[in-house]
Amino acid sequence: MPPSWSEQWWPVAYLCDLDRGRPSRFTLLERDLVLWWDREAGQWRAFDDVCPHRLVPLSEGRINAEGQLECPYHGWSFDGSGHCRRIPQMTEEARPEGRRSSCRSLPTASAQGLLFVWSGDPASADPAALPLVPVLQEQGEGWADGWVVQDTFRDLPMDALTLLENVLDVSHVPFTHHRTVGRRDNAAPVQAEITREDGTGFEAFWQEGPRRGKLGSQATCFRAPQLMWHDLTAKGFARILTVVYAVPIRPGECRLFARFPFQFQAAAPRVLLGLRPRWLQHIGNHKVLEDDQVFLHWQERVLEAAGGSAAAEKAFYLPTASDCYVAALHRWVQRQGGGPFPGRALPPRQGLEALMDRERSHTRHCRSCSGALQRLRALRPWLIAMLWLSAALVGLGQWGWISAVGLGLALASGLALRQLGRWEQGLLAGDGQAPRNHE
Repeated sequence: MPPSWSEQWWPVAYLCDLDRGRPSRFTLLERDLVLWWDREAGQWRAFDDVCPHRLVPLSEGRINAEGQLECPYHGWSFDGSGHCRRIPQMTEEARPEGRRSSCRSLPTASAQGLLFVWSGDPASADPAALPLVPVLQEQGEGWADGWVVQDTFRDLPMDALTLLENVLDVSHVPFTHHRTVGRRDNAAPVQAEITREDGTGFEAFWQEGPRRGKLGSQATCFRAPQLMWHDLTAKGFARILTVVYAVPIRPGECRLFARFPFQFQAAAPRVLLGLRPRWLQHIGNHKVLEDDQVFLHWQERVLEAAGGSAAAEKAFYLPTASDCYVAALHRWVQRQGGGPFPGRALPPRQGLEALMDRERSHTRHCRSCSGALQRLRALRPWLIAMLWLSAALVGLGQWGWISAVGLGLALASGLALRQLGRWEQGLLAGDGQAPRNHE
């Protein structure tokens, strides 16, 4: 693997989605990790997700009363440095510490609400070099300078490079995302230009900007290999960023971390945005992500058959300035020795049902969405009981005012059950019906 991919800080989770009371699992560059809160040191830890004893995943274990990571198989316990502190099967005179009884620990750091893990040589890890968005400064539990930040994440069935290629490409939005976040009648020539290009990535500028100039000029930055953002200021409304981290999991799979920072010029939009629950926002985000998901999953396999990123310039036909972002991305890949999994084949294509999954790719890992799913399922029996109660009221009321109350209760309960079902389905799976194709 080229060092441009292996010697990096990678985001692995939003801090708000991690539970300090239990370990979590994440796969980074085909390396299974366990993430857990070290109570003694007051920081998040990342270990290889394997117990040195019998090689079972530590992520299936627990944080014990001593605040140590405990293996689920035989109860071996490890401190934040990876040293084994207890082997229950060992006599009191023996010492559990030792090189072979230790876990391998990876450097971690937290910033801008994200947990980062260093994938390279631990001696080279520099927390000052975290890939962050410079204009976003933290202030207490929130953000300085009036920023309001919405975020989401999802495990996507595509390479990180395919994701980056997609989110850097500004010209696809009016067509792919028609009726979600775009409109076809906003399509126009994109006269963008690369203003800086080197081993660290590139910057680009689009003078006219989206929606035929209605939102103002847009600047783009790609900080290789994992981070990009678009930056524009809509006059009289807000400064708006679209931020994406593309984190390689394995060939054909990556985790997207997307952030949508707004710096509103008025207070009302900031208040309204804060009223929407995070889980409900995530359902809307899923619909936008699924606009691209099916055809990108297919497209990268066609490119692979043509020779992959190394052959992109020949395989793609890029006749307009709008393609400068994609061309610059693949030039960077070739200068740095290729993608994160050189010579590795993509897995077979997945069917629509797997591509539309939201529960495994997001909900179970998101504290907001998993909590909402539990609450919605707990509410369903009560709404069903209200329907039975309303039927009883209608029957007992002999079409008087009690029957009217029963009918009203039945209508409210039925509508609530219908909406509850829609929300529950929105947390579990998409329908595979792109809104752009239904107009």
